[in-house]
Amino acid sequence: MSYNKVILVGHIGSNPEIRESNGGKFATMRLATSEKGYVNKQGVSIPERVDWHNLIVNGGLVQVVEGFVHKGSKILIEGKLRYRKYTANDNTERWTTEISVTNLELLDPKQQQPAQAPQPMSVQQQYETVYGPAPMPNEAPPF
Repeated sequence: MSYNKVILVGHIGSNPEIRESNGGKFATMRLATSEKGYVNKQGVSIPERVDWHNLIVNGGLVQVVEGFVHKGSKILIEGKLRYRKYTANDNTERWTTEISVTNLELLDPKQQQPAQAPQPMSVQQQYETVYGPAPMPNEAPPF
């Protein structure tokens, strides 16, 4: 048995390109992932490393990409690693590595905020909801 699965979390490098082919839409975009820099035990400074990944999105996920994904969006993707051969403009054959996205989650804070739960009302607020403004402490009740 073999298994081909990639999971990445990163930021989109530029706005996705949406194209049509064979009656369907697909999106291409680049995802940046990074590893923070550090200083090792010998005192050598290791710089931050950024890797770029080519993503291909098909099917219903293209609508999500069109509506919500843009340059700088933080996303989590799951997909399959694919290698593809193509002919470049100078007629040389080249290979590219792509990730065929099967699942995509938006991680930007705006999309992640749950609806605010109603806050409990104080006794004063409950009273005012039913009877109107509460009387001042030195006033007689409005009977």
